[in-house]
Amino acid sequence: MAKKVKALPRFRTEDEEREFWATHDSTPYFEASSAVRAVFPNLKPSTETISLRLPKHLLDSIRAAANAKDVPYQSLIKVWLSEKLVERRVQDKEK
Repeated sequence: MAKKVKALPRFRTEDEEREFWATHDSTPYFEASSAVRAVFPNLKPSTETISLRLPKHLLDSIRAAANAKDVPYQSLIKVWLSEKLVERRVQDKEK
């Protein structure tokens, strides 16, 4: 059985709304079973530039592998790092 949901008050300004939510519990104002997952397809994760020194032969090998896959080498490095982290998480959970 769905609970009775309170009607939201009308806010004149964002500051008024911010103050309201800072002092009120949101639970009476929504029904969790009717919630819809938000999707933000154009949202890009923030990135941070780092400097990484690699032996030339290693970088050449990475570039060759990226060229064979027809992807930028920095993108390939990110994929490989991500895959390795997933592997480590799985290994850590098995311990």
